[in-house]
Amino acid sequence: MKRSFIADLILLLVALIWGTTFLIVQHAIQALPPLAFNGIRFTGAALLFFIILIFVHRDWLKRVNRRLLWHGFVLGILLFGGYAFQTYGLLYTTSSNAGFITGLSVVLVPFFAMWFLRQRLNWIAWLSAAIALVGLFLLSTGGSSLSINVGDLLVLLCAICFALQIVATGRYAPEHPTLLLVTIQLGTVGFLGIVGSILLEDAGTMQDWVHLASEPEVLMALAITLLFGTAFAFWAQTYCQKYTSPTRVAIIFVMEPVFAGITGVIWGNEKLGVTAIIGCVLMFVSMLIAELRPSEKHVSDPTIEPLERTH
Repeated sequence: MKRSFIADLILLLVALIWGTTFLIVQHAIQALPPLAFNGIRFTGAALLFFIILIFVHRDWLKRVNRRLLWHGFVLGILLFGGYAFQTYGLLYTTSSNAGFITGLSVVLVPFFAMWFLRQRLNWIAWLSAAIALVGLFLLSTGGSSLSINVGDLLVLLCAICFALQIVATGRYAPEHPTLLLVTIQLGTVGFLGIVGSILLEDAGTMQDWVHLASEPEVLMALAITLLFGTAFAFWAQTYCQKYTSPTRVAIIFVMEPVFAGITGVIWGNEKLGVTAIIGCVLMFVSMLIAELRPSEKHVSDPTIEPLERTH
């Protein structure tokens, strides 16, 4: 079994984790403000990896350099930007609009990949991205039209940040040890989340944070998202992007709202209409199309072809 196929399966598991924990996070941020929740979540994941580095990779300090720190910092800023713009965009727009616009990253990634990574995408990548976008529109809006407002513009910035994070991970991951790069990235997100919460949210004192975070529902949400939705998920993304393309990562991650919808139906007493179900099917089909192998002459990932680099 090829490494690229195994990487895609692991990334699908990441989308499953994010989708199934969406309901948990949604309830938790009713008690703890979003930036505070993400600040604690990402800081905790970064500390977990730091402890692993100390005890498992004792020579980790020798591998730290300015380039690694900069790349991890850039990834962290992009990831934090995605979460922050999405959170504040939701204050001014509907969840259906936000879900669809966030999913625009599936078509932004191919453009950014061509721009930053000098990759030419074949027809399979464009077809699967287009089908995923149609499916996402049907799932998010039920086929109705979108009304644009300031919240939608904020969520569009979120989509740009997430798309750039996927492309940048594809660029930086092969250069650095996975654990080190992820630790710096998550630490950056955690730090910015905590600072952002102190400056922008009415999160109270540190004692209030401890009290809120110790509530059973919030504590369980933090534990689950810290271990699986953050530590494992971003380690897996960083590691797997050494073996697959950013475009395919974006197409696989578009399955997250599908898993979120299924979770909502099973545990949240939500209902999916016929249009939304058709959207889910189209998004699943787009992921299958992305796995097609058009010919043997392509490079390690069949959805990309290298462009000649100009010097």
